[in-house]
Amino acid sequence: MNRASLWMTVVSGTTLALSFAAHAGDKDARIARAMSAGPAQIAAKARIMEPDGTVLREGSNGWTCMPSMGPGMDIPLCNDATWMAFMQAFAEKKAPNPTSVGIGYMFAGDMPVNNDDPFDTTRDPGETWVTEGPHIMVIVPNAESTLKDMTSDPNAGGPYVMFKNTPYAHIMIPTGPRATPGENQ
Repeated sequence: MNRASLWMTVVSGTTLALSFAAHAGDKDARIARAMSAGPAQIAAKARIMEPDGTVLREGSNGWTCMPSMGPGMDIPLCNDATWMAFMQAFAEKKAPNPTSVGIGYMFAGDMPVNNDDPFDTTRDPGETWVTEGPHIMVIVPNAESTLKDMTSDPNAGGPYVMFKNTPYAHIMIPTGPRATPGENQ
């Protein structure tokens, strides 16, 4: 499953309720896994939610952390409200319209993603795919104009734009080594 399918599933939650119940495991372990996705001071007061929308713990700071993005996708994430709205728009294939900066954390890394096409599910020769390690994601208002001069090369040695020239463009800020070296084309 690619990120597009994943986000659609995470946000909709319609197909996960039964399959995820068997996968859920211990509630305290799921909460701890979700909290590992972001900084401790944020995760400590964040709402902890399963991909199907089940709230494991209420929060008080406007952040949502998830222990997984779905069955077989044990990639925790922690997002602010702007990033969660971005995911909702993405799931519905609607253009997001952030009015403020949005932050998302994925300190456990990510899965392979086509850096240019958010809805690509097949890895073809010549495409730039990346399996990012721990990172921070940043959404900005007016991304098309704001990010036009920033590189989209994930091998440039610093922050880069993922999904440049699409409504889903956002900044990726690596904070550690890539999850799988050599995954980039």
